[in-house]
Amino acid sequence: MDMTSLLHAVKDGRSLTRAQALVFLTQGDLLTMGKLADGIRKRLHPERIVTFVVDRNVNYTNVCESKCRFCAFYRDHGADDSYLLTPEEIFLKIEELVAAGGTQLLMQGGLHPELKIEWFEELFREIRRRFPGVRNHSLSPAEITHIARISGIAMPETLRRLHGAGLNSVPGGGAEILVESVRQEISPNKISWQGWGAVMEEAARLGMPTTATMMFGSSEGPEDIVEHLFRVRELQAKGGSFTAFIPWSYQPGNTELGGTTATGVEYLKVLALSRMVLDNITNIQASWVTQGARLAQVALFFGANDLGGTMLEENVVAAAGCTFQMNREEMIDLIRGAGFTPAQRTTTYEILRSYPR
Repeated sequence: MDMTSLLHAVKDGRSLTRAQALVFLTQGDLLTMGKLADGIRKRLHPERIVTFVVDRNVNYTNVCESKCRFCAFYRDHGADDSYLLTPEEIFLKIEELVAAGGTQLLMQGGLHPELKIEWFEELFREIRRRFPGVRNHSLSPAEITHIARISGIAMPETLRRLHGAGLNSVPGGGAEILVESVRQEISPNKISWQGWGAVMEEAARLGMPTTATMMFGSSEGPEDIVEHLFRVRELQAKGGSFTAFIPWSYQPGNTELGGTTATGVEYLKVLALSRMVLDNITNIQASWVTQGARLAQVALFFGANDLGGTMLEENVVAAAGCTFQMNREEMIDLIRGAGFTPAQRTTTYEILRSYPR
């Protein structure tokens, strides 16, 4: 396949095919891909604004029946270091978020064997009552499916009830790689890729915004990464509500799966390809949580236009030994240092405040 024709296809705004995307990922030059992805970002976001959200990731439990081989965070039910936060402990964390000017709650945990839908409904109603200015962007598709199963109700009904209780939007956690052979190797007890997609399709039918993610660098091949991107693109084309896509690299520390993490070059190539393939998703987010501030800054020239959340708290990736941290002021300085205008946003990308020089 002629690389020159591929370059023209991207520059002309034509959608890539799977075969073309695979050529870029396996044979493409890093800087050329970065330039192409940067051109797409400029077309979609000509105002040179880079956004972020002030949020908190509240991991309400580390008890999880899924026991994914890539996860260092989960514990068995009844283990000495297992925990389940009380509602009051969760409310205290949200109070701290509000005091810091935060607007987004990202509440995620494990697949706890005893937490049925009533627990979440009561909690979400009280969060909405106490903190009306906080958007509840919580629970992965795997958690929603698990809640449905142990509660004895269908997934669509579960999601409808959670939405009614105060769940505003659904984050894309648990996607890993949307290829079943990879999922069977790294997370055999988790929902299938079709199950993940079904939750996202139902959320879109309910009018709920969603995001999509990809964890790469564990055991997948280049073809699997490409397939993941196209399955996300196809879900969006069918009426999906993905507001953003977030690729991040597997962190092997303290995990059963082990191995090594992707290099910075590999991360930037996947990020650039994500921007090139996902022409129906407006925002691409750089993962400073796994890459650190400096590489996240470089990512702003490889297709990313958003830096995600400031994350007052993060425990899952930290359990694997990756403990990058950044407050609002550091994020503003990082964005300015790259030559962009920082702007604090909501979960759904409305600008709350910009920080021009």
